[in-house]
Amino acid sequence: MNAVDQLLLNARLRDEIEPFVDESIVLLDSRQLSIEQENEFLASMLDWERAPVLPIGRWFEPELQLLSPDCLSDVRLYAILHETIESLFEKHVVLEYTDHLSDRELYCLILRDILPAQEKRLASQSSYLRWHCVDEDCDCEIWLACYATDLQRQMWQQENGTGLPPKQIPPYGRLLPVAPVQCH
Repeated sequence: MNAVDQLLLNARLRDEIEPFVDESIVLLDSRQLSIEQENEFLASMLDWERAPVLPIGRWFEPELQLLSPDCLSDVRLYAILHETIESLFEKHVVLEYTDHLSDRELYCLILRDILPAQEKRLASQSSYLRWHCVDEDCDCEIWLACYATDLQRQMWQQENGTGLPPKQIPPYGRLLPVAPVQCH
C-alpha cells in the first residue's frame, strides 16, 4: 500500500473510531509511530469496539458443549480435553498455567469457567485471549510455588513480608499450543 493509500486509510479509520472515543481513550501520538503502525493500532481499536460479547462456547458452530466429566472414563476425558484445547486454540483462546491441574480438573475448569465466560470475540487473527488457569491473587500459593519467576517471588515476598512456599515442579506437565510472540 503506498503512502497516499495509507493516509486515506488513516482518515477513514479515524472517522470510524470517532463515535467510540471519549475521555477514557487516549489516542496515540501519531508522531511516535509510522502511518502503517498507526493504522494497525486504529484498526485493532475498531475491532475491539465492534466485537460482540459472547460466551466462548458460542464462538463455535455448533456451540462447543462438553459432556459431564462424571460420565467419562479417564481415557475418553483425556481425548475430549485435548480436542477441546485444540479447538479453543483455533479460536485464539490460549490456556496458560495448567500444569498444576489434573486432566479432570482442567476439563472441569473449561466446562465451568471458560466456555460460559462472556468475552469479546475479535475478528483479528493476530489477537489471542490468554486464559490463566491459576488466579495469582486467589491462588497465590500455587502461583508462587509453580509458576512465578524468582524475581516475581522476590517482589511478592518484599510486598507481603511473609515467607514463600517452596518452588515445585507442577505434577501435570503439558505441551499446549501457545500464542505467537507479538513484536512491535
